[in-house]
Amino acid sequence: MKQKLFYTNEGKILLTGLLLSLLLLIVIGYFATIDIEIAKTLGLTFFVHSFGGRAAGIGLCIMNGFGPVVTIVYNFYLEALIVCFTYSIFVLTTNNYIKVIWVTNLMQRLAQKAVEQKDKVESYGWIGLFLFVMLPLPVTGPVMGSVIGYMLKVNLFKNFSATGSGTFSAIVVWFFCFDFLEQRFHVIQYVFA
Repeated sequence: MKQKLFYTNEGKILLTGLLLSLLLLIVIGYFATIDIEIAKTLGLTFFVHSFGGRAAGIGLCIMNGFGPVVTIVYNFYLEALIVCFTYSIFVLTTNNYIKVIWVTNLMQRLAQKAVEQKDKVESYGWIGLFLFVMLPLPVTGPVMGSVIGYMLKVNLFKNFSATGSGTFSAIVVWFFCFDFLEQRFHVIQYVFA
């Protein structure tokens, strides 16, 4: 017999994602009442993080004058929020807790991409997962890293510590080397793609 959804680890991670989202909405709402430009930047950064990746989100924070601590912490927060949702929904779909056709199809496509990348990570263990998440290459990042970790049966703590550390390191590097990396990023992607 299956456990109730929120008694599973993945259900708790999904609940954490919901709480992080609620907190984000409260913070954006607060700034909407005192400084609409900050609220716009926070909201837009979330949007570009969700659909354009970490470099776009970090760049947006830098261009709007956010300092290093705020930029790094906020972008890490967004990555953690996104991973909470995608990882938990992926695992819950895989284990048939979630049976929504479009979600299942989306998670199957995510699984196919993860399988393509799995061999690159598997032989290196934790450090391989860390580097996979950290490197700014196509089809890398914390979402794919956490899914690959699950597929490799890495325990939850090691999986999230590798993806979290890789994400945090990548955000720090992107922040402090943004101008240099932004100018050369397309060349780097072309070489490794």
